[in-house]
Amino acid sequence: MSLSFKIIEKENLADVIPLVYKLNEEKISKTILMQRFKEMQVQNYQCAGVYDADLLVGVAGMWFFTRHYSGKSMELDHVYINEAYRNQGLGKKFMSWINDYALSKNVETIELNTYVQNFASHKFYFNEGFKILGYHFLKKF
Repeated sequence: MSLSFKIIEKENLADVIPLVYKLNEEKISKTILMQRFKEMQVQNYQCAGVYDADLLVGVAGMWFFTRHYSGKSMELDHVYINEAYRNQGLGKKFMSWINDYALSKNVETIELNTYVQNFASHKFYFNEGFKILGYHFLKKF
């Protein structure tokens, strides 16, 4: 296993679709995901990837902004590691790389949302020093 972490070039964002599709339990079509990632390309968004040689095995979207309560911030989005690569310490290594990347961008805080039923992620993020700040609400039209 030859693992590396890097920012995925915007023109290659479609490479993350299969992993994000699995993360969303195949509830959002690949066509819709493709449309949304095309829009995200021109927003204040970047995506980090975990590679095993040339194979993309993990992703983490990163949104950059400034908020009144947290200052310059990065919000993690769609963090996902391929199931075959889990429970090997890869998530911890990836999060360390993400932390270093955030610091290189002069970020003061990292935020994220995780699904309520994803208990394994809750434990992981607690172990990484994250605290629950509030509830995330969503209203669809």
